[in-house]
Amino acid sequence: MLDISIVVPLYNEAESLPELEAWIDRVMAANGYKYEVIFVDDGSTDMSWEVIQSLRQKNPNVRGISFRRNYGKSPALNTGFSMTRGRVVITMDADLQDSPDEIPELYRMITEDGYDLVSGWKQKRYDPLSKTIPTKLFNATARRVSGIRNLHDFNCGLKAYRAEVVKRIEVYGDMHRYIPYLAKNAGFKRIGEKVVQHQARKYGSTKFGLDRFVNGYLDLGTLWFTSRFGVKPMHFFGLMGSLMFLLGLIAAAAVGAIKLYRMTHGMSYALVTDSPYFFLSLTMMILGSQFFLAGFVGELVARNSPHRNDYEIAETINSEDE
Repeated sequence: MLDISIVVPLYNEAESLPELEAWIDRVMAANGYKYEVIFVDDGSTDMSWEVIQSLRQKNPNVRGISFRRNYGKSPALNTGFSMTRGRVVITMDADLQDSPDEIPELYRMITEDGYDLVSGWKQKRYDPLSKTIPTKLFNATARRVSGIRNLHDFNCGLKAYRAEVVKRIEVYGDMHRYIPYLAKNAGFKRIGEKVVQHQARKYGSTKFGLDRFVNGYLDLGTLWFTSRFGVKPMHFFGLMGSLMFLLGLIAAAAVGAIKLYRMTHGMSYALVTDSPYFFLSLTMMILGSQFFLAGFVGELVARNSPHRNDYEIAETINSEDE
């Protein structure tokens, strides 16, 4: 078994690939690691794939995957993870902003300190304020929602994993931002952090826009909901629906009671339908019923899922006969 598998997702990074591969090879040779580096070309439109092919001819430790079109970083990572053969898996970006010199310490933290996952923290960043300030707010929200309070940078591309972790999680959509959260939900709770060096981009420009912050919060909400209510949606929709229906029913009863009180005491009164509170209460009752029915539909979907009884088993103890 190899010591290290390095997964490098990339999109239009032809200029930086030779330098990155040479840097990785120097670090691996200096430490005597048996390794492989898997470049995942996410539908590049430049010469990235041709560069990867030339690197493979010079270095047999280089492997490559080329997508027919651009799918995104998460599919690239997930595909790369499926091909890894090392006992420790390292991910890093291809733009030379992640330093391969960090790999030996990350490897040690996995193999000797017993971490399941170690995430890099670029404490000193060479990015504009338009990127660093939203990043701080994003990470603060992710810490609170995920409960992983010791991580400062969820989206750092430089991470190390035990091989079992990457084989157990599925990175889809844009969930690469929340790999530590995915690992925690899969039962891998020994998650650590290491301060790593952040280097200024040497070639090209960033491939991510400000829309990633909006999408990031939406993905975080999705991940929180599915982790808590993915197999029991009625606990969310049923509770919300019941509360809304009950409040609407009480409000409607109050509107009717007020009219009856005015009628029996000879006071002027209006039709129930003339009160805006009647329609508000009716709307709440309708929405409550819809939420409740959504919970039933969700339960039917979850009940018919082929993975409804998939559980993460750490160890088993059987008899000698078994």
